Amino acid sequence: MDRTDRASRVIAAPPATVYGALLDRESLEAWLPPEGMRGRVERWDPRPGGGFRMVLTYLNPAGSPGKTSDAADVVDVGFADLVPPERVVQRAVFDAEDPAYAGTMTMTWHLAAAGDGTEVTVTATDVPAGIDQEVHEAGIASSLANLASYVEGTL
Repeated sequence: MDRTDRASRVIAAPPATVYGALLDRESLEAWLPPEGMRGRVERWDPRPGGGFRMVLTYLNPAGSPGKTSDAADVVDVGFADLVPPERVVQRAVFDAEDPAYAGTMTMTWHLAAAGDGTEVTVTATDVPAGIDQEVHEAGIASSLANLASYVEGTL
């Protein structure tokens, strides 16, 4: 599990606004699920050492079997580091019986001012072998596009 996946995007919003969307339960439910999924947060504790549990449900599970069940991925995420408005470090563990999804993946969300906006770079390390890299990076890019639409629409 030494693979690293990443994606980045410039979002037309200040770093503080983007950071806020990373640590707000309702915001996260709205933008984090990639295209073809919806999400529900079951537990929420937005502080270092806290975290959340998210259920991601496939809108059409045919051909996209979930990690937890045929139609869903359940992930427990801990907040390892929070540096407003620059960085959010998460440790994610999938609820899955398949050992190909075992282990703790670290997701680092780095925010840097870029003109009038924010460059958001997501780096995932120790990605479980069962997660296809191309699909994962497309999913991260989709979440970033959702985040951009979400925060840019609130300005």
